[in-house]
Amino acid sequence: MRAWVLGDPDQIVLTEKPVPAPKRAEVLVRIDAVAICATDLEIIHRGPPAQIEGGLPFNKNFTPGHEYMGTVVALGPGVDEYKIGQRVTVEIHAGCGQCKRCRQGMYTSCHNYGLNYGEVDKGHRANGFTTDGGFAEYAINNINTIIPVGDDMSDEEATLVVTAGTAMYGLTELGGLVAGESVAVLGPGPIGLLGVAVAKSLGANPVFLTGTRDNRLQMGRELGADHVVNVKDEDPVEAIRRLNGGKGIDYVIECSGAPNAINEAARMLNRGGRICLAAFPHEPVEIDVAYLVRNNIYLFGIRGEGKSATHRAEAFMAQKRFDATKIHTHTFPLVDLPTALKYARERIEDAIKVVVKVSDTEYARAAAE
Repeated sequence: MRAWVLGDPDQIVLTEKPVPAPKRAEVLVRIDAVAICATDLEIIHRGPPAQIEGGLPFNKNFTPGHEYMGTVVALGPGVDEYKIGQRVTVEIHAGCGQCKRCRQGMYTSCHNYGLNYGEVDKGHRANGFTTDGGFAEYAINNINTIIPVGDDMSDEEATLVVTAGTAMYGLTELGGLVAGESVAVLGPGPIGLLGVAVAKSLGANPVFLTGTRDNRLQMGRELGADHVVNVKDEDPVEAIRRLNGGKGIDYVIECSGAPNAINEAARMLNRGGRICLAAFPHEPVEIDVAYLVRNNIYLFGIRGEGKSATHRAEAFMAQKRFDATKIHTHTFPLVDLPTALKYARERIEDAIKVVVKVSDTEYARAAAE
């Protein structure tokens, strides 16, 4: 099969790899489409997180890409949960299933590096992070990471299930029942925009979105935000309290990674409010812990798309509770992955979610070769 692999830092090369064979509790997925995530850009630039944190050398044969969907084309021994020809989208993480966190449903926080995390023989997979991902024609997936999708959901939309699932996971950790509660989403990136959509679909009211780009904020309105605040024009804390009738709000989903975002989020909240952190700041940040303690504010961090949140997100999308395709802006063929990455990295033509597709024509040509 054709697959893109890491070369030197900031280099990705199209090459040939053997088509992998599924083992017990695994299926082989023919990849039909894969969306580009900001983390993919980091992996191409610096290497997979597990390598970096484990002090391992740059893996020059690794295939990144984790937000993909496709068609089941082969089943491992004993697999009867899925059938060949079934359209599916995928989660990133399959936990080991043995450690305490996995048994609690927190498989995205499977035991720390050096234990079960990254150990395929222990059952752990994080496709595009510790095992080969989706910038290829085929990939192996554990059956626990598979989410069936209907024929009325486009390939492009199906790649966005994991993004919506991350937002759903954040709201789950904040308490899940947000109907009638006020929610602010900080940062109109893909997770933030779909965070608005998911929160509104769950009945949150009002829903606020803050950011720096008016076109992204307008998209947030289209996805359900009741109020938007451009932080270049006004103080977000003052604006949200004013728009909320002078009161603090109930929940904040922090998706910006901005240095002062946690402190601003805390000051938006009523006492006893909750903050979910879904972004990765590039540098350590200072937090006013005394303010959090004095005001009984709860702080949660999420890693990826845990606790089967993707299944719930897919159900909302299948029911047309919101239109995730609004954040899909560009599509390129697999062979043009470097161009697609450039669009995503440089936000050319205001790119948000860039999708790479593998056409039937490409598969036919590859089979003939």
